[in-house]
Amino acid sequence: MAVVTHPDGRSTESDADLIRQRFAAVFDRHYGHIYAYAARRLGPDLAEDVASETFLVAYGKRDTYDVSRHDARPWLYGIASNLIMRHRRAESRRYKTLAKAGSDFAGGQDAYDDLVAGRVDAMEARGVLAAALARLSFRDRDVLLLVAWAGLNQQEAAAALDIPAGTARSRLHRARQEMRKALGAETEVSG
Repeated sequence: MAVVTHPDGRSTESDADLIRQRFAAVFDRHYGHIYAYAARRLGPDLAEDVASETFLVAYGKRDTYDVSRHDARPWLYGIASNLIMRHRRAESRRYKTLAKAGSDFAGGQDAYDDLVAGRVDAMEARGVLAAALARLSFRDRDVLLLVAWAGLNQQEAAAALDIPAGTARSRLHRARQEMRKALGAETEVSG
């Protein structure tokens, strides 16, 4: 049995051991994160289905899990990303709706304090970012969101998507450039 020591000093069994011995513990440990990731990408209506199906697929493949990988998150996020791909159109519609909602929300905020003004700015930026996300290729979007929303590093995102690290690096670079360009255009319009 492999034991993982966390930065805070606590020790736990590795996910690799749990995958083989007690899959329910893996579910308990990671379901909330997989659900939250799917909800951010697809909305709460589809997230429950994607998160549940992620664990059904993982359970079916538990005997093929690479036990040298002590953290199952990249594996689970990879499964979830593949399932989300089935909902590409729904995801794109969601980002386009968020983009429109962000731009429709602007204007008439003189009576509100700085906190409300900050929220309005955030709503506008959210709309701009959602529009930029909708424009990204699905492959670039996957890498960006695994890093930004799932908290994976570049190598973990590559492992999750079963792509070479260099491919993940280029996709992440392209996606970040698009986000910067979108935020730059927003700054020019606002400023």
